[in-house]
Amino acid sequence: MKKKTDAPAHNHNGNEYEAQLRLLQIELVKLQRHFISGGERILVIIEGRDGAGKDGTIKRIVEHLSPRETRVVALGKPSDREDGQWYFQRYVPHLPSRGEFVLFNRSWYNRAGVEPVMGFCTPEAYETFMNTVTTFEELLVGSGIRLFKYYLDISREEQIRRLKDREQDPLKQWKVSPIDEMAVRKWKAYSHARDAMLQRTHHLSAPWTIVHSNDKKLARLNLLRHLLSHLHYPDKNATLLAWDGAIVSDWPVGAAALPALA
Repeated sequence: MKKKTDAPAHNHNGNEYEAQLRLLQIELVKLQRHFISGGERILVIIEGRDGAGKDGTIKRIVEHLSPRETRVVALGKPSDREDGQWYFQRYVPHLPSRGEFVLFNRSWYNRAGVEPVMGFCTPEAYETFMNTVTTFEELLVGSGIRLFKYYLDISREEQIRRLKDREQDPLKQWKVSPIDEMAVRKWKAYSHARDAMLQRTHHLSAPWTIVHSNDKKLARLNLLRHLLSHLHYPDKNATLLAWDGAIVSDWPVGAAALPALA
């Protein structure tokens, strides 16, 4: 495994960013070819603040992968029937099968972030989730699923800027929602929810990795390097995979650099 560095491994400006991204996407194709042939299952959870770059990161990961063996899961509001189920039940059908690479754009961790902050779940439901999610993930990992959990964070100023840009961009109107305004107004509440989630749901079977994404391009490149470094596949070009420890860091090391609550 290629270790992290304390300084940026690569320049990310202009053509250099595109060149580095292409090389890392080639590594992803190598990885997918290997786990399809071996029947492995990979699950990547992408969580983070509104505007932190989840969609863009996922887009770059799946851009050149086989659509038959790659799935992006972004579930909407639960139906009345789903609301009466075991909380994890609606997610289970979307878990990866043999040879599949699945990415959750938000996940069951809605119950640790959006739902309690916005009042969409009861305190009892929140506590039940926090007390059982580790066991659920241990079962997944024990079954052979390779599970990665990334939390993308940005500063309050950067969030405000990105959400305003989103409102003005005609190609991003599908992203605009009433939740955007609440994300800014409830910044402190979301920060508390984030900290509680990371503290209570980080465990050896499925640790949290924090990605500081004020710079979208650096965040994408370094998340890819981190992910590829932690998976085995033939013909790996390890020289590409040294990630910047100031951008991608495992919990709790990265906690000190998270944006302040205020």
